[in-house]
Amino acid sequence: MYSITGLTRRQIADLVEFLMSQITAEQIEPPRHDSLTIFQQVAVALTYLRRNRTQADLGTTHGVSQPVISRVVCQWTAILATVLGTWIPTGDQLPEGSSWLVDGTLVPCWSWSEHPEDWSGKHHTTGRNLIVVADLKGNLVWVSDPYPGSTHDITAIRATNILQTPRTTWVADKGFIGQEAIITPVKKLPGQEHLDPQDKEYNQQVSSIRAPIERANAQLKTWRILHTDYRRPHHTHPETITAVLGLEFYKMSHE
Repeated sequence: MYSITGLTRRQIADLVEFLMSQITAEQIEPPRHDSLTIFQQVAVALTYLRRNRTQADLGTTHGVSQPVISRVVCQWTAILATVLGTWIPTGDQLPEGSSWLVDGTLVPCWSWSEHPEDWSGKHHTTGRNLIVVADLKGNLVWVSDPYPGSTHDITAIRATNILQTPRTTWVADKGFIGQEAIITPVKKLPGQEHLDPQDKEYNQQVSSIRAPIERANAQLKTWRILHTDYRRPHHTHPETITAVLGLEFYKMSHE
């Protein structure tokens, strides 16, 4: 089941047990759909997040209607976001005196005409902007709340306040040039045809150091719901992102 859900059958069973214990503790009534067991419902939600398959397609696979799949995805995504959201590290949990790689990445969505703020001029599409932090080996460490796609990387990282972490070194790409706290490549000055040899060498060194964060981004976007257009209602997008981040950090803590 790993290829379609991102978790093994054993991991899904453990996740179901954990979710149900939290639901019971909070005295929340678990979703009930007579045509699907709780395990199958969670597996459907995981498949939707992992593969971003259409609800009609999932309905055909599980022998139920599209409306049933829609309700299952809606209900369990909300539960995953609520329960597993506590597994997502916060900015103040980043250790002091460390070196981190930072990058901005776009989580695409449909072009809702009433939300022009989602348009990213950098990526030429609509979505939400995330600030991603990884260690020097490319292991995912922290992810920001989602910002509208039009939000510049510098504006987004300043809003997170993570740059206030004492004695910390940050390394990023040219999208963060202008933020003094971050080591970035050198950019050509207006009218400058070529970079000086020493600047070229410096840029190569910076690029080599920050390369692992691309692996962190790629790992995060194995959840296809963060890589391909989001089709559910616009207001549910942040909740879905939280559910995926919670799942990813939950998985990391159990591996």
